[in-house]
Amino acid sequence: MKQYRVAILGATGEVGREMMKILEERKFPLAELKLLASARSAGKKMTFAGRELTVEEATKDSFAGMDIVLGAASADLARELAPAITAAGAVFVDNSSAFRMQDDVPLVVPEINPEDALRHNGIISNPNCSTIITLMAVKGINRLSPIRTMIASTYQAVSGAGAGGPIELAAQQKALAAGEPIECKTFPYQIAENLIPQIGSFNEDGYTTEEMKMQKEGRKILHLPDLRVTCTCVRVPVVRSHSISVSVFTEKKLTPEEVKAAIAEEAGCRLVDDAANKQYPMPLDTSNQDIVFVGRIRSDLAFEKGIALWCCGDQVRKGAATNAVQIAELLIEK
Repeated sequence: MKQYRVAILGATGEVGREMMKILEERKFPLAELKLLASARSAGKKMTFAGRELTVEEATKDSFAGMDIVLGAASADLARELAPAITAAGAVFVDNSSAFRMQDDVPLVVPEINPEDALRHNGIISNPNCSTIITLMAVKGINRLSPIRTMIASTYQAVSGAGAGGPIELAAQQKALAAGEPIECKTFPYQIAENLIPQIGSFNEDGYTTEEMKMQKEGRKILHLPDLRVTCTCVRVPVVRSHSISVSVFTEKKLTPEEVKAAIAEEAGCRLVDDAANKQYPMPLDTSNQDIVFVGRIRSDLAFEKGIALWCCGDQVRKGAATNAVQIAELLIEK
């Protein structure tokens, strides 16, 4: 089997570290793995497949000879280094928001639109984590009948804000138990024992940047240019795995039984829907793995052609790192 030279840009961050783990888990055919990060992380030692690798500073000269670069860095750094990556002949699979809405950059979830990945010009974007988890849950519905509208509320884990999120939640829980003052650094308000109904900045219509991603990215991934989405994104005191409540409105009326059967057959999904035995998706059950759990499937009581459901998925893995590695696997497979 041919082997490939892969670099991870942002290797020391949460998603970068998870990319390393997943490359090893999935036995990606590696001839070389290069770890790249900022100057302050250069020289750091990291372990991969039992070998110690040294992190290098990411510069415009870092990509010579690379076949694929997995991006786990900021959007600003991705924009800065993308020309050097493509000039070196590598394909840039980027997890940041830098290129998602560019017309000439595919936005890919391999289980939904794998063919789009093959129409790249050197850059392929990974969608937003909540978008990936939600669309994985509803793709079986869209196969039965085109989706016209979605109303979604996301319940996003603190790890979605980076490594500082779980640290701050744990520190606040400890402080509350000890009766000590609460410190807020990662989040604008106390997250322990609280919910924060804002992720991203607000636009003039009162929606946040995070909320608008579901509509903009959903249209591109599902090839539904007229898809309409109303979304509310909430940060919750859960360490890992995002949860989404979504009502889906389709072209034709679907029954819950039809939807359950379709979802049960979808790659990357698991139907967890047994109300009699209190079986439904929960963040604890979906953490540290790549399957999106879907349940609580029922007819929407307000709209005739609506289906309501609840889903959970690990936003660090399927919502970011695993999806990027799957895109890389698509490239080498095709």
